[in-house]
Amino acid sequence: MVPLSVLDLSPIVEGRTAADALRNTLDLARHAERWGYRRYWLAEHHNMPGIASAATSVVIGHVAGGTTSIRVGAGGIMLPNHSPLAIAEQFGTLESLYPGRIDLGLGRAPGSDGLTARALRRDAIVDQADAFPQDVLELIAYFRGVDGPIKAVPGAGLSVPIWILGSSTFGAQLAAALGLPYAFASHFAPGQMMQAIEIYRAHFQPSDHLERPYVMLGFNVFAADTDAEAKLLFSSLQQAFVNLRSGRPGRLPPPVEGYEDKLGPAERAMIAQALSCSAIGSPETVRRGIEAFVQRTGADELIVTSQIFDHTARLKSFEIVAGFSHG
Repeated sequence: MVPLSVLDLSPIVEGRTAADALRNTLDLARHAERWGYRRYWLAEHHNMPGIASAATSVVIGHVAGGTTSIRVGAGGIMLPNHSPLAIAEQFGTLESLYPGRIDLGLGRAPGSDGLTARALRRDAIVDQADAFPQDVLELIAYFRGVDGPIKAVPGAGLSVPIWILGSSTFGAQLAAALGLPYAFASHFAPGQMMQAIEIYRAHFQPSDHLERPYVMLGFNVFAADTDAEAKLLFSSLQQAFVNLRSGRPGRLPPPVEGYEDKLGPAERAMIAQALSCSAIGSPETVRRGIEAFVQRTGADELIVTSQIFDHTARLKSFEIVAGFSHG
């Protein structure tokens, strides 16, 4: 089995607060470290009632400070929302505090709606997205400490692994050209996954960062004692996804028996497509699902996400999956 990592969206569940979500995040990270997961990533989202990791670098520091060995990072920082210098300073600070443990995944999307994006950076967000390759190069230059009037302190001279994230072929082309590792958001946007992987591997240019292509794929897992129990847990994510796509984002709802049966054909098809990269069921069902996905994609690593309402059930799901990894 390939190495396994954790993608935590720090879900705020119905009836609870962001403080509860962040406590659960640290608890899960400590368990993930003991269970042998390679890295623990948090994602930047804004104006989302159900996600507590908006201040991503702050949460990364909280998790890294509460663990001892697991790599902690961003999956990712949405670079159009920030100046490259500010991110170099933030992640230079994190690397200085927790040396050898920090990852920086970079995304091109704003991670929010246009109005929120403008509130974050207060300029033309379309222009910023178009400038993504230049912003990545500027960020890399700050870490290298190249000669110039502006230095990232902390940051200059530090080795913070940079990943390119993507849900289309754009990120694959950029990661290949720069010789950087590539993480694809197949856990919610799998449509161009195989094409993006092929482009990345075919056009990869070895660099100081990486000698050969390295692909990490997002994957949903809902593991429980039985297939039926896992399917029930999965209904929380199904509800959240329908609500989000309907313009009604909210906190993660409790599971509902027979939820999918209540949906219309269009909603059912949307969920089936968007969440197709998932394994839902008993330990054996999930094992087969993971192995089939890795065989189909040739992934070098999987980053597992599990949007489960009950924290104890969520821990159990990750513990089951951890037993499959020998990476």
